[in-house]
Amino acid sequence: MSSNRRPAATRVLLVASIAALAAACADAPKAPPQQALAPLTPTEQFHIAVTSHPDQILLAPHADGLSAAQMTALSALVDRWRDAGGGPIQIQAPSHGGGEAYRAASLVQAELVAMGVAEDRVTLTGYDAGDKAGAPIVVGFDHYQAKGPDCGRDWDGFTKTLNNGPNSNFGCAVTANVAAMVANPADLAQAQPLAPGDSQRREVVLGKYRQGQVSSTAKDDQSDAAISSVVH
Repeated sequence: MSSNRRPAATRVLLVASIAALAAACADAPKAPPQQALAPLTPTEQFHIAVTSHPDQILLAPHADGLSAAQMTALSALVDRWRDAGGGPIQIQAPSHGGGEAYRAASLVQAELVAMGVAEDRVTLTGYDAGDKAGAPIVVGFDHYQAKGPDCGRDWDGFTKTLNNGPNSNFGCAVTANVAAMVANPADLAQAQPLAPGDSQRREVVLGKYRQGQVSSTAKDDQSDAAISSVVH
């Protein structure tokens, strides 16, 4: 008789355990949803959207070098590159293009340097064009654009500020003007690398400092100015 009661008792304990587990899950506090960080200042509620798109030209490889039309297209690309801030320029040659494609890519690299592009700004890489004969050489750079916020769509009443807080559009015009006037929008996306310091100039300044001399630059006599006499 005791053996018949054991399965029933086991089922009762199992049901009770499941019920207790469900109750514990129901009573467990849920994690609060993640919220966006509030701006530190009222002006930080507006952001500048920076986007980029490739500015590229396609050049057909020629055994005798670049044609006149290709030189014109390459010169126009360099002009746009200067206006865009002078970022890296990438030359992509077809990997299976043979020696002709490699020579043409090398000529493009040399022409870019001759047009004033620094050598460290030009990179030469390959791309897989498959078995396509006469695959072009791709020359281009990333062109960045900055878009500011749209201001003036909703204005709060300037007289209804019970908490003495700023208007909802406060700082929007400044952010929009920065987006419109920035010379190189790429600076808003990532910081530009710093040029190395002048070690010789540093040694001169430190040498004067150790000797107790004035380490600042000598005054230029041309900076002296005098008020001329008034002619009546």
